[in-house]
Amino acid sequence: MEAKLKLKMYKDMLRIRCFEEIVRDRFADGTISGSVHLYIGEEATAVGACSAINRDDFITSSHRGHGHILAKGGDSRLMMAELFAKKPGYCKAKGGSMHLAAPEIGMIGANGIVGGGIPIATGIAMAAQKQKTGKVCLCFFGDGASNQGTFHEGINIAASYKLPCVYICENNMYAGGVKQHFDGVFKNEGMDYPRKIKDIAERAKAYDVPGFVVDGNDVEEVFAVVSKAVQFAREGNGPMLIECKTYRWRTHYEVEPDTYRDPKEVEAWKERCPIKNYSTKLLKEGAAKQNELDEIALEVRKEMDEAVQFALESSEPDYDEALCDVYAE
Repeated sequence: MEAKLKLKMYKDMLRIRCFEEIVRDRFADGTISGSVHLYIGEEATAVGACSAINRDDFITSSHRGHGHILAKGGDSRLMMAELFAKKPGYCKAKGGSMHLAAPEIGMIGANGIVGGGIPIATGIAMAAQKQKTGKVCLCFFGDGASNQGTFHEGINIAASYKLPCVYICENNMYAGGVKQHFDGVFKNEGMDYPRKIKDIAERAKAYDVPGFVVDGNDVEEVFAVVSKAVQFAREGNGPMLIECKTYRWRTHYEVEPDTYRDPKEVEAWKERCPIKNYSTKLLKEGAAKQNELDEIALEVRKEMDEAVQFALESSEPDYDEALCDVYAE
């Protein structure tokens, strides 16, 4: 892998982290309203996966979608404006945090419904196949969504028709406040675990498609496996299911009390920070120098500060446009 790509992936992870930290603070002070689900700690999955596709390929997302759109090349100014409920936002202040969309870069949309993006991704892949565009779709969803009917129906259809879709499960161990499976280390007392199998990727066997487990905190590992899956899909071989083991540092949504996780578990995963560990790797192998990484950090901070300023100075949406571009009730 070229050093240029490595530095780009490092920068993209930093962009997500910085963006989310600003959103965290702005939500806390009341500037951002509604509800936000932060991606802090999971940056390597989105960046590694989106680095493996082309700009005109597609992605669908979940309620935790800020990282996906940034990794796909999203404009941080338009994202921030949307979260600030300003008119220039990606969805003209009608989507907010959980329904960000940017079709112009292939980001078909985040989704507040658990597992809601899976059938959409399957449909996108079917359209790409019928139109013979050679495009693929990455479908991001969480471990809780893998228990939904949409997950099984979507992959079953994709397998049957050999659709060019790569299903990426971001297994951060918790669906809301419910731990999905006992990890063998931190046991949640009094909690019933809703998933018996250890690896969600095992479910691929039911549909006769390849399934892989990767370290979701290792951006290069994610990139390598998703790259193979994308090539597999482009060649007409059908979908793959990739499970990325990762962890969200924050609670399910901001202001939710963290009463259901062992603090030692949280700290253990923070030690596996995908950004810190990748910077150490880049320095050790000589792919970057400290001054280069420092410069990237300054560039990212400047970008995000300008995004906040853009949002603050942007106009409010017009009341008479409240129902424009709204296609469902």
